[in-house]
Amino acid sequence: MPFDALRSSYSPAVDVGASPEKPGSNAPIGIFDSGLGGLSVLRAVRATLPDERLIYAADSLYAPYGERDDDFIADRTLAICEWLVSQGAKALVVACNTATSQSIAQTRERLAVPVIGVEPGIKPAAITSQTRVVGVLATAVTLRSARFQALAERHTADCRFILQPGHGLVQAVERCDLDSPELLGLLRSYVEPMLDANADTLVLGCTHYPFLDEAIRSIAGDRLTLVDTSVAIARQLERQLDSFGLRAVPRLDQAQAQAVELPRFYSTSDGQALRQLAASLLGLDVAVEHVVIPSRRTVGPESDPA
Repeated sequence: MPFDALRSSYSPAVDVGASPEKPGSNAPIGIFDSGLGGLSVLRAVRATLPDERLIYAADSLYAPYGERDDDFIADRTLAICEWLVSQGAKALVVACNTATSQSIAQTRERLAVPVIGVEPGIKPAAITSQTRVVGVLATAVTLRSARFQALAERHTADCRFILQPGHGLVQAVERCDLDSPELLGLLRSYVEPMLDANADTLVLGCTHYPFLDEAIRSIAGDRLTLVDTSVAIARQLERQLDSFGLRAVPRLDQAQAQAVELPRFYSTSDGQALRQLAASLLGLDVAVEHVVIPSRRTVGPESDPA
């Protein structure tokens, strides 16, 4: 499946403004990414669950995770998720394919809230493709992970997958570069070999990559169907909230709710890129608060990985 979800029972996180009818239901949902890519998931969650309060945490000081070692990724993922729970989060979305592939199991073992992860949309891509050739653009860490390899192996008998590490793409999105000549040249070097191999479907295997969809389409035109799983993630979150009785109690109509309950944004860096991308792509003009979240491999905002 293009997403993963906690199935076991758990105790709710600290309640923040919960209603008597549904304890914890009006507590916020925490969304975490190594940087800005999780905004694509936040966008889908807001559209699907407009009454929910959202907290978004970007570990931009240490992005991109795709170039970090596995222990560092697990260490930071757990630290950020624990911080979100300390802020009262009733459920978590790890909106980062790299963090999910390396850290989701350990994170679930340590935290007593539902944890939704993300995975590249291999299954829907295999269903969609007519040529049976599918391109997969993801970080090197995601592509080498056991979770991804097991996912791909389930469909290799029917499809040929062209795996392409997206070196440099996360950094481009993090600096809000979505259409520069340099970026387009990099994307062309990744996408054109897929087209030459007769691929008709491209899996966007990192939550940063949906923000590059227009750039990709400028290269591929209508020759590639782009598979983005952010909507599926939001729907799985919705099912989990309903399953555990944690769905927010509606207070206002959708337009009013979105105007009143704007997401809270935090970043381990200065947050300027996060604010710029939230404004330009999501239409949200909001402040981004700097936060220091120490972990075993890091101790403060100026620390290098240990």
